[in-house]
Amino acid sequence: MAKRYWLMKSEPETFSIQHLAKAKNKTTFWDGVRNYQARNLLREMQVGDGVLFYHSSADPPGAAGTATVVGAATPDPSQFDPRNDHYDADSPKDAPRWFGVEVKLDRIFARLVPLDELRQEPALAKMVLLQRSRLSVQPVTPEEWKTIVAMGGS
Repeated sequence: MAKRYWLMKSEPETFSIQHLAKAKNKTTFWDGVRNYQARNLLREMQVGDGVLFYHSSADPPGAAGTATVVGAATPDPSQFDPRNDHYDADSPKDAPRWFGVEVKLDRIFARLVPLDELRQEPALAKMVLLQRSRLSVQPVTPEEWKTIVAMGGS
């Protein structure tokens, strides 16, 4: 299957790209997604897919860097932990409702690429992110990926 690209949103106060850089092996399990459409996209991800790490609910929001999917979708353990904010009492262990993927940091952009700047780039006019999507996980085309990576610098 061909490599695919995704955008994953995270609030930097909760988990920023800098947190990912400090994580063991610069890797983390992307958990806590509680939207069915975003969950379905997580389940489509394959090892080797690219991820744009996007800081949402930030001032300014924007693309902060890239990561790679290093572990395909598996059940999100937080759904089974009553002490966790993402606990879901209605999700049975034998038929889990929520999934996550393992991602590893590739690079932090030389500069955050702010949402306002993304909106001004003609090559990104049809990007899901710019169509008022509130999804925390979104598909990205190869052309959008290349454009944003170039905007972020090395």
